[in-house]
Amino acid sequence: MSIIKFNKTSFYLSLSIALFCSVVVCSTAYFLFDFSLIQLVFFAGITAFSILIFTYFILLNHFENYMIKRVSELYKSLFPSTTSTSIVKTASDIDLLTRNLKKLNSDKNLEIEILKNQENYRKEFIGNIAHELKTPLFTIQGYVLTLLEGGVEDKKIIKKYLKQTSKGVDRLSYIIKDLDLITKFESGMAKLDLKTFDVLKTIENVFELLDMQAVKNRITLKLDKPYPDPIFVCADEERIQQVITNLVMNSIKYGIDRGITEVRVETLEENKILIRISDNGEGIDKEHLPRLFERFYRVEKTRNRKLGGSGLGLSIVKHIIDAHNEKIFVESQTDVGSEFSFTLPARENGLK
Repeated sequence: MSIIKFNKTSFYLSLSIALFCSVVVCSTAYFLFDFSLIQLVFFAGITAFSILIFTYFILLNHFENYMIKRVSELYKSLFPSTTSTSIVKTASDIDLLTRNLKKLNSDKNLEIEILKNQENYRKEFIGNIAHELKTPLFTIQGYVLTLLEGGVEDKKIIKKYLKQTSKGVDRLSYIIKDLDLITKFESGMAKLDLKTFDVLKTIENVFELLDMQAVKNRITLKLDKPYPDPIFVCADEERIQQVITNLVMNSIKYGIDRGITEVRVETLEENKILIRISDNGEGIDKEHLPRLFERFYRVEKTRNRKLGGSGLGLSIVKHIIDAHNEKIFVESQTDVGSEFSFTLPARENGLK
């Protein structure tokens, strides 16, 4: 089967040759055989058509051979490891090569798009971290310079300035410590201390740790129901307590007055449990949910800063759960509340 249905160049060249030959042949026949006009037209038509068909297919075949040769050279340049002496011989070979070239082009475009996204993410991350560090640094610098210049003599004001300076230092320490932890997880340097423990006790520890903050914000911390028996999991207890603490702390920060933060533990199939932490707080718009676990990502630009923290809490939570090869989920609706949940491997009766 021909790989080219119709080639204009071959056709027009064949037509020119056919017309020229037809004129020569008919002129010769007119003078030698004394044909009538009708016989001459008929003879000219048959001659022109025959020569046209014959020369067209010869030229077309030549063109196909030329194209196959050029495609073969292109194929060899793209795939130099090919050892076959006759790389492209049929239309199916060329079709396959065309698909491969299209796929190669598509892969390259995808790679370029990924690199562009990574570059945009890198620029955004550098801008965010510069912004986060700039705020406490300027705070510290302002109070320290004021004290060094000796413009303040009141001991109460001096003490107040020193307290504000201390808060700025603490904020810097939080950011650096959390960034260091994330870097260790991403590089594989952070090792998990896996052991079997009762996750209900870990939740109770978090409630005790955050009780004063919850009372201050008038938030009630509770389990969804009494759990008479322990629920054992195999994980890094310290890291899982950090995950639960971060999630509960967020629900306290963004909860409504007299709100409720509830923790529920559910048993799933395949030796898994699901820990769900829900609240009836402000909620989060759906557009923000896909980027919620990014470093320094803010639903509102001033939200984390006003309420403290490094802005890396949810990113750390995601890294810890990923390090356990488990999954974390989030559901939220504005003015209704949010629910964060994650899975852990269960252990029966505390056995490893």
